[in-house]
Amino acid sequence: MHPYLVELASLMAIFSFAIVSPGADLAMVMRQSLVHGRRQAIITSFGIGTSLMFHVTYTILGLGLIISQSITLFNIVKWCGVAYLLYIGIKALRAGKADLSVQVDGADPSRQSGLRAYGLGFAANALNPKPVFFFLSIFSTAVSAHTPMLVKFGYGLVMASCLIAWFVGVSIFMTTPRMRAAFSRASQWIDRASGLVFIALGLKLAVQKAS
Repeated sequence: MHPYLVELASLMAIFSFAIVSPGADLAMVMRQSLVHGRRQAIITSFGIGTSLMFHVTYTILGLGLIISQSITLFNIVKWCGVAYLLYIGIKALRAGKADLSVQVDGADPSRQSGLRAYGLGFAANALNPKPVFFFLSIFSTAVSAHTPMLVKFGYGLVMASCLIAWFVGVSIFMTTPRMRAAFSRASQWIDRASGLVFIALGLKLAVQKAS
């Protein structure tokens, strides 16, 4: 087997666990699905995937190492992430009852623009400093230092594509008629629960230290 395929398989074996683990990204996509519909949730999924490439890019270029070694830069990224998670958490807690009777394709342009849906996904992932250490660790352990940069970017594209595919699947599942019917009378509780999740994640991130 070609060594590049071995490296990619090793990366994906590790990354597959990270994809399905609960976190701010999953909470974001689930809330988008239930409150704003399938289309917005899918757009948010692409925002998250694009943000992953952002992390991969600076990791490959060596900026991730600089951030991981600089307490100041780490704290800047961390507190931006904390502020963002607390903001969307409080906003979710204050939200009123949502109208979940829109079509499952999410065609309700008055509720949320595509740009905002994309930005929510991108920011939720980009403002999380944990990927700095995650990608530094897996690229340093599973990828040879002699692997060309273009190949490394290819690994990142595969990982981003798999992440998008996973969240698109979540978006579709959460917007099936049965799921929407089950949650149609509980929109306020959904917002409150997701708001508490975002706030908890923000507080967890606030106490996280560079290591």
